[in-house]
Amino acid sequence: MDAQFDRVREILRGAASVAVLTGAGVSAESGIATFRDPDGLWAKFSPRELASMDGFLANPERVREWYAYRKTVATTAQPNAGHYALAALEQQTNGSFCLITQNVDRLHQRAGSRNVLEVHGNLIENRCNDCEAIRTDDVLVCPLCSGAMRPNVVWFGEELPQDVFAAAEQAAMTCDVMIVAGTSAEVYPAAGLPYTTKRYGGVVVEVNPNPTALSSEAHYLLTGTSAQILPHLVGDVP
Repeated sequence: MDAQFDRVREILRGAASVAVLTGAGVSAESGIATFRDPDGLWAKFSPRELASMDGFLANPERVREWYAYRKTVATTAQPNAGHYALAALEQQTNGSFCLITQNVDRLHQRAGSRNVLEVHGNLIENRCNDCEAIRTDDVLVCPLCSGAMRPNVVWFGEELPQDVFAAAEQAAMTCDVMIVAGTSAEVYPAAGLPYTTKRYGGVVVEVNPNPTALSSEAHYLLTGTSAQILPHLVGDVP
């Protein structure tokens, strides 16, 4: 590994506060398709039909079938080395640690990460469209208010959960270093978090096999997939 890599390891060892922002690329090596790659999910399916309130109201059965399929994919996939490395980093950090993820598959939690903020929700839970009650079973009608149950994910045109994103912004403002792994850095408002870290004096480290919109702004760019880079960065492997 080069001097830049060693410098990032030193920064992590001395950091009192670490934040991580992850995107679909982190789970790609677990067999979960990304959205924006040429062969990704949105190249095959219409986001407006499957990931919007309009699409849900027009054809709730189709939307529920789509998310049931994605839930099966997520629950049968296994965390990869990148997920486990981030769980280890949380244990090693001598201070606060916050993992902010745009992923909805819960692989971070299954790998052992504890302080996880899911800014786009998750596939495991369902939420009532009316009273917002959360359930993990597959009932179609809310037993509390008889509202329609929907996947607990953020759809196009919807705001992120305010409390979750407020916590993510706080972590971005106060961290000494933020690792940005496996994200295209194009989906806002989450994509703005690394810029917040930089503006408040924190170090931004990007881990990605390809250049992104963030690459020119990051202090350090480690080229490779998260499963390749993160275990070495954390020190789980020689």
